[in-house]
Amino acid sequence: MLADGDRRWCERVTVTFRNSGGTAARSGTVTFATHVIGALGVHWATVTSSRPLPAPIAAGAARTETYTVCVDSWRVPLGMRIDTRQVTAAWQ
Repeated sequence: MLADGDRRWCERVTVTFRNSGGTAARSGTVTFATHVIGALGVHWATVTSSRPLPAPIAAGAARTETYTVCVDSWRVPLGMRIDTRQVTAAWQ
């Protein structure tokens, strides 16, 4: 789920993590691929950022977390926007 942030270069991204494994996930990283979109819908850049997973997550459990994902303000001039289109997680 996506929501606009307070600034045009930020948005709130809500992700549900499900641990379908047999042991607790104790740590990991979530990576966001955020696209910078021009006024006419042209894709200008993709910026990645990473955050820690909300760990631990017990075996068979799910956990929902909301992240504020931002890119550098200079990357998003007036009339442009961002769109986080891909979220990946690496469990440890």
